[in-house]
Amino acid sequence: MNDYRILVVDDEEDLCEILKFNLEMEGYQVDTANSAEEALKLDLPSYNLLLLDVMMGEISGFKMASMMKKNKDTAGIPIIFITAKDTENDTITGFNLGADDYISKPFSLREVIMRVKAVLRRTANVQTREQEQLQYRDLVIDIPKKKVTISGEEISLTKKEFEILLLLLQNQGRVFSREDILAKVWHDEVYVLDRTIDVNITRLRKKIGNYGKYIVTRLGYGYCFECE
Repeated sequence: MNDYRILVVDDEEDLCEILKFNLEMEGYQVDTANSAEEALKLDLPSYNLLLLDVMMGEISGFKMASMMKKNKDTAGIPIIFITAKDTENDTITGFNLGADDYISKPFSLREVIMRVKAVLRRTANVQTREQEQLQYRDLVIDIPKKKVTISGEEISLTKKEFEILLLLLQNQGRVFSREDILAKVWHDEVYVLDRTIDVNITRLRKKIGNYGKYIVTRLGYGYCFECE
């Protein structure tokens, strides 16, 4: 038994039990819920990962994920969507909501277990200490002091570069479109071009050296910080 707690949310009870059994065989602690309403009554911050079905009753998986991302206590919990919906638009919706992965039914249990292990391994690398520091390996963001260090050495970033790095690292694995970054970093400033974001990303990658490769371009979608 390991320390990872997983919540499976799906209105197919049989599927929940199959996933629970197989994940427990891998050593995870697993709970199940057959609706978003039921899941939202649980102690969500105690879970390390959610496997979340999209097509459920009144509250869909997408809606539940959106609710969680707006709550600071649950915003950082990784989510893997499991769904019969596999069109491109649904996939984009899932990732825009902060999904860490997306698996379409029918799927193999081996695939699910591999995806679960990959997401947990990836998200375990990023840790928030006392909500004041965000760290990935030896890259540390001191949020109150607006300071970034690598191996203890301070990196000189502009305000926008700092805010872009903080946004991406706080939401590692989530793809942000240029429009998202404009809204969150530039807010209501006028006459900001998409190209401005590309220039800032390029400068940021250069300044953080080897960590620049983790700021990944998803062609046609945007940017994300992708941990190994």
